Amino acid sequence: MASILYVTDLGYQARGRRYCDEDIWLSGRLREEFGVALCHPLDAAALMDRFDAVVVRNSGPVIHYQEAYDAFRAAALRDGVRVFNSLSGKGDMAGKEYLLQLSREGFPVIPTAGRREEFGRLPDAETYVVKPMLGADSVGLRFVDRADLADVDPVGMLVQPRVPFAYEVSFYFVGPDFQYALYAPDPEARWRLESYEPTAEDLEFAQRFVDWNDLPYGIQRVDACRAPGGELLLVELEDLNPYLSLDLVGHAEREAFVAAMKGALRKLVG
Repeated sequence: MASILYVTDLGYQARGRRYCDEDIWLSGRLREEFGVALCHPLDAAALMDRFDAVVVRNSGPVIHYQEAYDAFRAAALRDGVRVFNSLSGKGDMAGKEYLLQLSREGFPVIPTAGRREEFGRLPDAETYVVKPMLGADSVGLRFVDRADLADVDPVGMLVQPRVPFAYEVSFYFVGPDFQYALYAPDPEARWRLESYEPTAEDLEFAQRFVDWNDLPYGIQRVDACRAPGGELLLVELEDLNPYLSLDLVGHAEREAFVAAMKGALRKLVG
């Protein structure tokens, strides 16, 4: 039986979510097929060589333990440790700079600026969002009025217009394969999620970013907002440790997700 080191912070307090419940349940389902041991992210580097693979799940924003995460990542790459998600992710795993790249390349993302000379190209808005490139879970995020935009220091930051969207929607993938979608009908309640039936156009939108990321193994969550014009715009591509809201999907979706994850792990350790 292959062994899995399941990395999670069961004590992390997330707004509107119970990280620990999800990881207790999901690790229990993986235990049906694998030997599973749970550990805190600060212990992962010291323990990972004893296992066939490492699964990084709800480990909390790495900004809170950046030095330890960098050491884990460097050691895993150096020693060829099998990590799920694969450490080659180009989305949030590498910081928020990909939003700049995608915006400059014309992908359907919220317009994003990273240099002062780019501020003038942003759409007019009453309020702008300023967020750190290495931020997560809204850490360091702030709002500025249009009149104060010129005073923003863009070093290490991203600037976006605050879009008056109708709702946010998340698409969940295992590897390149879509699993389910959830949305927040109330823009003021991000984690009050309901089932969402995506259109073919919605799925094409989400798949475009998953294909761009080309993650060999792992779970991805494509977060988008429905803009005033009706189009979807990317908010973020979470490819490090996306929360899955598995308690909010139906039995069939949960079982399909577990089967897909087990299948991906079999390939990874095989």
